[in-house]
Amino acid sequence: MSVHNLFDPFVYGPLTLASRVVMAPMTRSFSPGGVPTEQVVEYYRRRAAGGVGLIITEGTTVDHPAANGYPNVPRFHGEDALAGWRRVVEAVHAEGGKIAPQLWHVGNVRRLGTEPDGTVPGYGPVEKHKGDQVVVHGMTEGDILDVIQAFAEAAAAAKAIGMDAVEIHGAHGYLIDQFFWADSNTRTDRYGGSPEGRSRFAIELVQAVRAAVGPDFPIIFRFSQWKQQDYNARLATTPEALAAFLQPLVEAGVDIFHCSTRRFWEPEFPQISGDGADLNLAGWTRRLTGKPVITVGSVGLDGEFLKFMGKTDEVAQPARLDDLLSRLESGEFDLVAVGRALLVDPDWALKVKEGREQEIRPFSREALGHLS
Repeated sequence: MSVHNLFDPFVYGPLTLASRVVMAPMTRSFSPGGVPTEQVVEYYRRRAAGGVGLIITEGTTVDHPAANGYPNVPRFHGEDALAGWRRVVEAVHAEGGKIAPQLWHVGNVRRLGTEPDGTVPGYGPVEKHKGDQVVVHGMTEGDILDVIQAFAEAAAAAKAIGMDAVEIHGAHGYLIDQFFWADSNTRTDRYGGSPEGRSRFAIELVQAVRAAVGPDFPIIFRFSQWKQQDYNARLATTPEALAAFLQPLVEAGVDIFHCSTRRFWEPEFPQISGDGADLNLAGWTRRLTGKPVITVGSVGLDGEFLKFMGKTDEVAQPARLDDLLSRLESGEFDLVAVGRALLVDPDWALKVKEGREQEIRPFSREALGHLS
């Protein structure tokens, strides 16, 4: 099957991409003190030069004391970090690519001792103790407003330094996602108690970001049905429930949904037969909202490659793209995010475009330890 549709331009408002290939956000931990280095600049430049239409950066922390959960993760606040990101933007644009930061708050995943201030506990929907020690601070409404403001300020900074869009990380069991789930959000105030209440934090956050960047700057929202803690978890078990979850986010200002799945080829609602039976999460999101969507999940990787939870094959070989291209051509989704395949091979997109699939490098666990 021809790969031409993967390399067709994509246009949405002011956002014009040279291809449908998106670089998925992948935490790399190569920014000491939270500041992107020249090595980070080169890392992103190479992917843009290799034919990626839109780069979504690794998760970048907003300006809140508990936003970070890992060492050497880049910040998206402070003059030094933003100067580093401006160099990234300039390098990507020089290669004809577009770029958006992923704005991130880890929430209750944070552990005491984590930089930059190890005395700050995780923040989450509800408080948690270990003996007499607070290990998760239950957020007050004032805390919620502070975090919302931090996201809005980061989004405004992204626009100011020349980023082309912004992505809000609302997936994978981090702070925004923690508010969505009944198990992790047992609040009884207006930010909990019902699906509508549990979505209020995300909705108000998107509204604040929209106000900060204006009506035309693209906002991407990444969400997932699964969590790192439970791959079988589902926020919405039916299309009707998914529509009820997504529509308020559309009304708040989301332009593009980044629909995180582990394997793009798996149907989202396998209990359904007939029309829609084969649609993945992105396909259902596009059908229900009418908004452009990004699909993601083991694109370009062959077989079972589970780097999570300590399970991994030694090597993941490149995979054929026939099914992906067929789905893209049918309109199931608009954009295709590639993660690990691009991490190990910055020229992945160019090799696919030129029919040089046999030259694509296989992915191995060893690649996670290098920034190239």
